Amino acid sequence: QVQLLESGGGLVQPGGSLRLSCAASGTTFRNYALGWYRQGPGKQREVVAIVTSGGYTNYAASVKGRSTISRDGAKNTVSLQMNSLTPEDTAVYYCNARNEILKDNYWGQGTQVTVSS
Repeated sequence: QVQLLESGGGLVQPGGSLRLSCAASGTTFRNYALGWYRQGPGKQREVVAIVTSGGYTNYAASVKGRSTISRDGAKNTVSLQMNSLTPEDTAVYYCNARNEILKDNYWGQGTQVTVSS
């Protein structure tokens, strides 16, 4: 059974940083694109950052320059480091693993990030 388990969310003050981690199990995600998405209050789910199986990264404009996505193939994990957080970053953050060829698309259960003083 494939599972994605996020961790690292919580309450952060504006201007602070946090690191989200996602541990994948049930299969090897070496050939999958791994990503982070978020859904803020009253908003649709949106992409935050993606790292392809080849290591290429892409970021949403709203987080570019203050976020870093990384993957560890040996540990089957993907992480998201976010800095200079603002209340607009408040959302549930979801881990995603996608393989277009295999038509696979997996989601974690989400982790809440709240940016507030």
